[in-house]
This record gives sequence, C-alpha cells and structure tokens, in this order.
Amino acid sequence: MVVKKDDVVLIASKFKRMRPVDDKYFSKVVGKALEVLELIKTSAKPLSLNEATQHIGMAKSSVFRILHTLEIAGYITKDESGHYFLSSEVRPWISRFFVDELVEVATPRMWELCRRFSETVSMGVLFDNHIEVVAVVESPKLIRMGNTVGRIIPPHASSIGKSIAAFQTETRTEELLRSYGLTRFTSKTITDEIELKAEFEKIRKKGVSFDREETTEMGTCVGVPIRIGDQVLASMSLSIPNSRMPKGEELQQIVEALKAKAAEIGGMVAVR
Repeated sequence: MVVKKDDVVLIASKFKRMRPVDDKYFSKVVGKALEVLELIKTSAKPLSLNEATQHIGMAKSSVFRILHTLEIAGYITKDESGHYFLSSEVRPWISRFFVDELVEVATPRMWELCRRFSETVSMGVLFDNHIEVVAVVESPKLIRMGNTVGRIIPPHASSIGKSIAAFQTETRTEELLRSYGLTRFTSKTITDEIELKAEFEKIRKKGVSFDREETTEMGTCVGVPIRIGDQVLASMSLSIPNSRMPKGEELQQIVEALKAKAAEIGGMVAVR
C-alpha cells in the first residue's frame, strides 16, 4: 500500500510498518529500531532473536544489537528462554499505525450503529497518559449529542473513559485519574475515589458503562470496552439526549449491539 504524507512517499508493509523511500534526513538506524519495537508490540507472543531477524531482514548481529539496546533502555524485556516481549511500562503505548488500523476497521461498524439508532457514535483510545477520541459518526438528528476527534476525555466521568480505565491495572488507572484529575462537570460527576472504584467494579462485571449526565447535563452515553488481545485499549459509545433515552429492552438492545460491534472490531484488529 502506498500513501502520501507530508510530500514523502511511505510504504506500509503487512506488519503496518512505514519507512520513507527517499528522505535524506531519515535515520535508517533509528527506523530499524522502531521497526523492531513495532514488531514486538504487534506480536501475539514473545519473539526469539531468530524470529525477529527473519521479519526485519537484517544481519542477525545487527538485530541483536538493536534488541540489546532496547532491552537496556527498558523498552523490551527478555525472558529465561531468550524471547523478547514489550516491557510493562511501554505496553500501554499506542502506535499511530495501530490507531489508523483501528479507525479503518471501526468506521463502517460505527456507521451501522448510527444508522440503526440514529445517535452519535464515538470511539476513544488509550494513549500514554490520556484517553482520546479518534473517531466520531454524528447523529443525523437536529438535536443530538456531539463529540470531537482529538478531544481528551475524562477517565472518571465519560462512558468511554470509564470503559477503558476500569479494565487497566490499579497503577495504570491511578495514573490516568491523576493525569486528568477528578474534575466535577455536573452535580452527578463521581469525584469520590471509593465510589469511583465501586463504579469500575460494576463496569468490569457488566461490560458496559454509563455517563448519566456526569459530563453533560441532559445527555446520557452508553459505552463498552474494545478488547485487543488481552488488553482493553479502546472503547465505543452511543450518546443520546435524555429526551430520547430508551429504557428496558430498548436500552438492552443498544448495549448488546455495541458489545457485538466492539467484539468484531477487537477481533479484526487483533489479526495482524
């Protein structure tokens, strides 16, 4: 696949790696190190030196030096059998290639949800220290709940934020909350830490989160986690004005539809 970006031709391989074809300022050494890191990040299992060498297409000694440098720098870890995997500190990082693929896979399914329920559908992704909206399909209705790509969303109040934060490690969740702050947006925003922990536990059990006027008055959002492999790295939500908010079986249909599409997206992105 060939694409244009900033007037530099880029070629994407089957591993979603990109490299400039003709750029005199591009560092091939750094580029190869990033390719190795991307390969390890997207691998379903730890990789041996031989496996990494086969994929990267460099001399074994050169690949070993890159792996050793990444290990010393704390980006990757080597187990007792000599296989390399991403360190726990780096695991939450998301590459732009992953986000591009995720948006590409999710967009048609978000449109399907929007056409079915006529409400705004949004998707957010977990980055290093925040959760950010990466895709939005707006409701066709005149009165609607809106969202904006690039918006940093609260991990304690929004349905997307809570769907992601609830499934992280305790340390990671605390980092997200500390980075954003327990800001009160409305009288219904949860700012008590004990109450928030109970909310996260409920989300983990039911697999769905709600923002009931916690960020915006007169609006409700229903969110579900998107699981990529064994991690929740994204979430998708349906935003509904309270005047149209369904209850009972109709609401359950929304929840089940969101869960089904989230499972489709996670399954497709996991296949690399």
